[in-house]
Amino acid sequence: MKLNKEYHNLAKDILENEYYLTLKNDAHHGSNRYDHCKRVSYVSFIMAKMFKGNTNDVVISGLLHDFYYGKCNANDKITYLNHPRTSVNNSLKYFDLNENEINIIETHMYHYALVKNLLPFINKDDKVKAREYKPQSKEGYIVCLSDLLVSIFEVFHFKVRYTTCLYFIFLINIIRY
Repeated sequence: MKLNKEYHNLAKDILENEYYLTLKNDAHHGSNRYDHCKRVSYVSFIMAKMFKGNTNDVVISGLLHDFYYGKCNANDKITYLNHPRTSVNNSLKYFDLNENEINIIETHMYHYALVKNLLPFINKDDKVKAREYKPQSKEGYIVCLSDLLVSIFEVFHFKVRYTTCLYFIFLINIIRY
């Protein structure tokens, strides 16, 4: 309970911001971007407590790491690799960020950059050098790892629910006819 209160005190200004609340309208990993960012922020907060990191920086950066509107895809202006910069620009319009928070947001896709270097056939048009996305702080690694873990959980959870619903509909149709 004490941790939840501490987290809420760090996060409340962002979570209540009218522009930030519009993230609830953007689908993301089977949920919405608002919930995704909140999960990443909270997991980062817990990890920062465990590894003696700066909890304020990870909470703020976790909340703002995907503060953009629309989808990430190769045909859009927002891609997997440039959405961190878009998120920083949007964040600076409404919130004061320190240099570490900016770097954390800019480098939160380090895991994608590493995978992209290992498997270059994924999104062929994205050219990336992993060292350009390497976090400069412990907090940067924490948010990057939290984003990866939360994303895996969300996608898995969404696919299980989606598949279950499809099987249920299929079963209802078999029984009905």
